[in-house]
Amino acid sequence: MKHFLLFYTLSPDYLEKRTKYRSVHLKMAWDAYERGDLIHGGALNDPADKAVLLFKGDTAEVAENFAKNDPYVQNGLVEKWEVREWTTVVGDEASQPVRL
Repeated sequence: MKHFLLFYTLSPDYLEKRTKYRSVHLKMAWDAYERGDLIHGGALNDPADKAVLLFKGDTAEVAENFAKNDPYVQNGLVEKWEVREWTTVVGDEASQPVRL
């Protein structure tokens, strides 16, 4: 199992506009969590200009599909997004554990 980080760059008016789409976005996130696809997700603070979501799966498709279907992306609250594979080496669920 691999880990993938989904990075969102949020629009300047994200905080003002998110209320309209937040319940659908959060339902998607909790559904992904309950399926075991999403580990953690949330916006960065001070400033709230980016968000990061940590997924696990065999391919980046799990994170990419989330972004493509996210109402925040579809309605312009996310200016751009990117998925990167993250080689985790420490922790119980590390994709490539390294102990010295």
